[in-house]
Amino acid sequence: MTSTLGTRSAPRLPHAPAPSLQVAAKSRRRDHRRRSAAVDGLSILVWVSGALAVALYLASPGAHILGSVSSVVTALGIVAGLLATDLVLVMIVLAARVPLVDRVFGTDRAIAVHRSLGKPVLYLILVHGLLITIGYGLADSKNPVGETISLFTTLDDMPLAYLSLALFIAVVVTSLVAVRRRMPYEAWHVIHLLSYIAVAVALPHQLSVGSVLASGTWQRVYWIALYVVALGAIAVFRFAMPAVVTFRHRIRVIDVEQIAPGVVSIHLAGQDLTRLGVRGGQYGVWRFWTANTWWHAHPVSFSSVPDENRARITVRDLGAGSRRLSRIRPGAFVSLEGPYGLFTAKARTAPYLALIASGIGITPIRSLLEDSPLRAHEATILLRGSDPDQRYLWNEVAGIARATKSDVFAMIGPRASHGDAWQSAEDWNRGVTLESTFPHLLQSDIYVCGPQAWTDLVVRDARLAGVPEHQIHQERFTS
Repeated sequence: MTSTLGTRSAPRLPHAPAPSLQVAAKSRRRDHRRRSAAVDGLSILVWVSGALAVALYLASPGAHILGSVSSVVTALGIVAGLLATDLVLVMIVLAARVPLVDRVFGTDRAIAVHRSLGKPVLYLILVHGLLITIGYGLADSKNPVGETISLFTTLDDMPLAYLSLALFIAVVVTSLVAVRRRMPYEAWHVIHLLSYIAVAVALPHQLSVGSVLASGTWQRVYWIALYVVALGAIAVFRFAMPAVVTFRHRIRVIDVEQIAPGVVSIHLAGQDLTRLGVRGGQYGVWRFWTANTWWHAHPVSFSSVPDENRARITVRDLGAGSRRLSRIRPGAFVSLEGPYGLFTAKARTAPYLALIASGIGITPIRSLLEDSPLRAHEATILLRGSDPDQRYLWNEVAGIARATKSDVFAMIGPRASHGDAWQSAEDWNRGVTLESTFPHLLQSDIYVCGPQAWTDLVVRDARLAGVPEHQIHQERFTS
């Protein structure tokens, strides 16, 4: 392995890409434009779904009669509720790991959008409840407390509506970063599953609110169709397809190899694993069916590209759940959801490749490098470890680099004390930068994987150097 980051050499002038590189880059840019168009199309579809929900309500009989303050307030409350429900169903689709969404957005990005919608949905639900209560109260000449009591006693579905609200509040509060970090993953996961229960609980309330979704109306047909699509996506892609994949390939653990303190490679065997279609850089959601691990699914990257009968993942002890994986015995049955992710060569648009990994972030980088058809010196790799014990799979990366004539740099040591640098303290003092490490930085797709705080600093420097956003690809290790 070449370890030259410790010395700052004279800058290497970038050379124009060879014609073959230019042709490959042109093809990748076409693929990128197609994905961008698909992203725009799906984004427009989400906006259209919300607009159509409101338009159907406004076109329904009685919705246009806004002759009093109470009717206006009530109508605004209904609109807020419809928008909240529409966004909830969008969130479910984003979390369903639909293959089309994964190919267009990437599952990580879809889940990030899913999380970002949590607070707006909660606010809309609260506004819905508040405005409906005030609007009905104005019509009945009652204060909000009195109207709430009246709704509970006169409408059979109101307790379910309030139960749904309570479940959504629990899900959103426990998803806040400050709260989630203090909770065991298992407890958070169980609470998060309540969002599906909340949707199911809210459905009777939505279908019984007078003329809003009256039987035989287009509104009712529209909303039932949305529910079928959203809940059907969960049923098919989170339950049915993983079951099919699991029983088709019959994956089992054949060896657990310790490669460093707190780090193990789990070797797996199965049938016709190439049919999974795994691309280097992707991950799966793994469930190991043992007494101590069956209840916890683990999102873990493939650390090598599977062949016909063998696959491998590499896991670091980052908590009680991942620690249990090191004690799994050969023969354990494994179920798999996936593969997922756009952290692959398919997302490339530029002629050169820059791979940057820290710690256990080496796993998708290693399989991505293995899966990338490379010309001599097309790829440059930077491996980072806080200490020599963190050189996980570095020898394998070095072997692939030699075979492809790629350049490899190593950076070992604690980060600079001021905390605003991704480099080791020694390399920071020597002036090592992305520009001095990667000779074709602006003409490269940059793939970064490692702890989130460190990854954010690398990406910040890449942006400051002028690397276009579509050439920056991240894989973060957060649950």
